Amino acid sequence: MNIGGYAGKQLRVYLNKKKVYVENINSKIICEFLGGVGYAAKILYDELGENIDPLGVNNKIIFATGPLTNGKVPGGGSIEVCFKSPLTGAWGESRCGGEFGINLKKAGYDFLIIEGKAAEPSYLVIDNDDVKIKSAKHLQGKLISEKTDIIEKELIEDNFSLMVIGPAGENLVRFSTIMQKGRATGRCGAGAVMGSKNLLAIAVRGTGKISIANPEKFRKEIRKAYKIIVPHSQGFKKHGTTGDIPGCDSKGDWPTKNWQSNSWGKGDKLYDYFYKNNLVGNEACYKGCPLACGRRVKVKGGDYQTPEHTGGEYESISAFTAFILNEDMDAAVYSAYLCNEYGIDTLSTGAVIAFAMECYEKGIITQKDCDNLKITWGNAEILPTMVKKIALRDGIGRILSNGVKKASEIFGKSTKEWAIHCKGLEGAAHDPRAGKIMAIAYGTANRGMCHIHPFEGTSYDCGKRDFGLIKYGVPDPNTIDRWAEKGKGKIAKTLQDGCIAPDILGICKFSMYVGLSLDNYASILSAVTDWQINGERLLEVGERTINLQRMFNVREGFNINDDQIPERTKKKPLFGEYKDQAECVIKDYRLMLREYYRERGWDIDTGVPKEAKLKELGILNRLNI
Repeated sequence: MNIGGYAGKQLRVYLNKKKVYVENINSKIICEFLGGVGYAAKILYDELGENIDPLGVNNKIIFATGPLTNGKVPGGGSIEVCFKSPLTGAWGESRCGGEFGINLKKAGYDFLIIEGKAAEPSYLVIDNDDVKIKSAKHLQGKLISEKTDIIEKELIEDNFSLMVIGPAGENLVRFSTIMQKGRATGRCGAGAVMGSKNLLAIAVRGTGKISIANPEKFRKEIRKAYKIIVPHSQGFKKHGTTGDIPGCDSKGDWPTKNWQSNSWGKGDKLYDYFYKNNLVGNEACYKGCPLACGRRVKVKGGDYQTPEHTGGEYESISAFTAFILNEDMDAAVYSAYLCNEYGIDTLSTGAVIAFAMECYEKGIITQKDCDNLKITWGNAEILPTMVKKIALRDGIGRILSNGVKKASEIFGKSTKEWAIHCKGLEGAAHDPRAGKIMAIAYGTANRGMCHIHPFEGTSYDCGKRDFGLIKYGVPDPNTIDRWAEKGKGKIAKTLQDGCIAPDILGICKFSMYVGLSLDNYASILSAVTDWQINGERLLEVGERTINLQRMFNVREGFNINDDQIPERTKKKPLFGEYKDQAECVIKDYRLMLREYYRERGWDIDTGVPKEAKLKELGILNRLNI
């Protein structure tokens, strides 16, 4: 297959056999799904058996690029990691920014498919067409930075990109991560899947070139994209995602005290401290990104002294402040740093600690159960210890390392009421009471209550961003009441179909937040491939991908019951600015859900895509239904 934007090959690694094979990518799947999470969904649906153990030898993990994974494309430094999630048992995916995806493609591969289990701890080295599986016994138990430093010294050549798991991944913590230095494939437990395969790291170096079918048109479209992005990128550069804390707090979009409220009133104060004391500067996750939204942060001294590192993002800081009523920003920065070093998801970690704090408060667990720790609201002192216990599955951490859903099943009694998750994935730092589209997006997202695929709901309802989708049927958000419920299911469907495009194309979604649209992406993709592609085609591919991921979940037993959101997230906040705001209450979630199902062409009683919809999308004949 010789198409611009694609290397045309995929690398399949059988760890148990210590064999690697170079395969042609499937041109039919490329035409239907383009790449990224679309192509990966097709491979995993076809190749994974029903009800396999996510931590068993039969699970596979795919590192997927897209046709726009390219350092010259705005946001083009991306890798999508796809697998069956050990946290949820559902479709699992997680994106990571950096050079890994670009290097993988320059090495000659669009996709890396890993299966089986190595007989001993190992790491994979991909140096263009030279692929080796090496012993990693000497790396066992070491932190992310330690493993990274050792591997970099062992590699003869420079310019390798590494993806590494920490002790949490080795210990099969169900929400462990894979880290590319300070960047994380954070959600759904990709690190545990790698750990279950005895694979501790992957290093890749590519010295080839990424082909472009029409270089002149490509340069023109890239210049056009930069003219759109650059004027709107200064806020990202200066404040990154963490700068959203005050605004989200004031909008009622900041889940607080384990979702007992949607605001705290302390966002301005906390961010002011962070900006003056913790923030060192900004950085890009790969060379040439025009947004450079990443944070360089540190804690200068005291009990939470932390070296300068990449981190301090909105979700991580929110999880260690508002989630648990912690006002010590130094402790939050240090705790998030430890999560990155041990390799666990900051969001799930903060969420499960908040859950434990409520269990402790209500007498479900005692100080003795918690290894003599006082797990009380706002107690910053216990945070570093709790992070380590969860990562090492030590003491109370052994239970909490399973996530809030399974921990609640173990603790029993009434804890289900405050185990906040959808499909087993803990809630992100955005609240559906801020804008009702977020509610339906949380409930129906294929990987669960994540912070990526549903976030366009809040950005539409509260931020009044239309993502260039008005021409595709989305109403002007300035004409829409964020508290309204009727019509939100229909809007959610189009937002999802359009805003999954970056995950399919292999780019960062933030470019859409500063002005790029499906039409821009389609023009760039047309130049790269020399195909005639428009926004409608990208919407179609997005819808096809979402439906196939949905069928993956249906096969695993998920249904309408798994599309519900926690009752607490529908109710009037117990405190904060919105405690008397009746409009923020979600009154008729069922109405929105049924409206969403109708718009999708899914059965309104089961949530299963109808045969007519699957035929329309051309995927029925490939499914065992």
